[in-house]
Amino acid sequence: MIVSSRLLNPSKECDEVSQNGIPSAGRSDPRVGRREAFLNKHLSGAAFDYRQLIALYIPILIDQAFIIGLNLLNTAMISSAGVDSVSAVNMVDSLNMFLLSLIVALSTGGTVIVAQFKGSGNTAMVPKAAAGSISTVSLFSLAVGLVMMICHNSILELLFGSASEEVMGLARTYFLGSCASYFGLAIVEAVCGALRGIGRSKASLALSLIMNLAYVLLNVLFINILKMDVAGMAIAVNIARYLGAVCAIVFLFRIDTELRVRLANLVNINIGTARKILSIGMPFAAEQMFFNGGKLLTQTFIVGMGTYAIATNAISNSIAAALQIPSSALSIALVTVVGQSIGARNVGDARKFIRSFLWLSSGFLTLMMLIALPLFHPIIDGLFHAPDAIRGDLFVIFLVNALAQIPLWSMSFILPSALRAAGDSKFTSTVSLLSMWLFRIVLGYTLGVVLDYGIVGVWLAMNLEWGVRGLVFWLRYRGEKWYRRKLV
Repeated sequence: MIVSSRLLNPSKECDEVSQNGIPSAGRSDPRVGRREAFLNKHLSGAAFDYRQLIALYIPILIDQAFIIGLNLLNTAMISSAGVDSVSAVNMVDSLNMFLLSLIVALSTGGTVIVAQFKGSGNTAMVPKAAAGSISTVSLFSLAVGLVMMICHNSILELLFGSASEEVMGLARTYFLGSCASYFGLAIVEAVCGALRGIGRSKASLALSLIMNLAYVLLNVLFINILKMDVAGMAIAVNIARYLGAVCAIVFLFRIDTELRVRLANLVNINIGTARKILSIGMPFAAEQMFFNGGKLLTQTFIVGMGTYAIATNAISNSIAAALQIPSSALSIALVTVVGQSIGARNVGDARKFIRSFLWLSSGFLTLMMLIALPLFHPIIDGLFHAPDAIRGDLFVIFLVNALAQIPLWSMSFILPSALRAAGDSKFTSTVSLLSMWLFRIVLGYTLGVVLDYGIVGVWLAMNLEWGVRGLVFWLRYRGEKWYRRKLV
């Protein structure tokens, strides 16, 4: 899919302005002029104006909405198969998140390098950087998937040995299926990451929609119609991800007109480019490994709280992710925006975009909470079929998390995306690791297990950790070290 030239390079009709910067079409309406001036002040710069920013953001927003919304539907579908099934899927998905975050981290390294080469005007290096990212991420994911499949029994017993035998049997089936699909997902992630680096978020959206819509439709077939339970979910994820991979390869070689990656680029990887990708991706991968390893460790003592606690955690995660959809899309878009701004050595624009995205994110989180609050009970009853025993904990977690994320989530997640896009990946990784292990895990265990607040205590510890991490990132952003490293 080709991004509309009218969106990324607005025509004279769109850009026609008077000498004072107010669109000619809006001269008769002062409100239009003020709105235009506000958008130009806060969301326009040398690399992007607000129209281009919206054109970049909207496809990413739709992509995130579909991914998270479909995951929510998948959780709801497997919930209809019983508490054992949703508990097994949630257990394995905590491990999947740990492993897949490494794949996403490496593809993010590719996005940053592609964006900085694009911003610097070095178009000859853009396809080489994209090819290096695709090859590296794909081979890494293939190796991880094979190792996990060979060792799946030992890993599941080590992490979730306290789960019931029924839950553990379902978990084995789902984990094997998930590992087999990593390679397909990695190809899609790497291609989409490279496309986002050059601002082609519409093409990235198309590939993501193909994969995720196929996944949910196949889940309807295998889970709801054929009643295949967790085994059906494992088959669906493989078909969907490899379908997405085939479409990504066809797009790359037959349709794409901007990245211009060739087979020779994929085979003959430039060592210097690969090293730059790894310099961003590996610290982020290490961060994600230990960060999600901490979440995985948290999951192990949630398992010890019983099947109802596991189900509460699964449903709460799905709802929380839905509330964060617009802000998560901002976090992804900001990598491209800051990457291109820093590549052009325009630190002032980078700072301005970061500030604007922080305010936008908090505003979106507030809006999402206000929308979700009156819909909470219909959602957990009609969508998740939540048993009465967990409804109280679900509402407490929802309310505490929804309120805490308004001031804390953006500082904790938007800022590190921006710092990483500027090349400051080692600092962000170190801070995230320390805050996770010193605050979320230790405090989560203390509140949840020692003080017996259960699953609510675990979530409260997570919210407090956001605040600590966000404060450190804010202090870093106010300084100058985060943009001093020259990548391209």
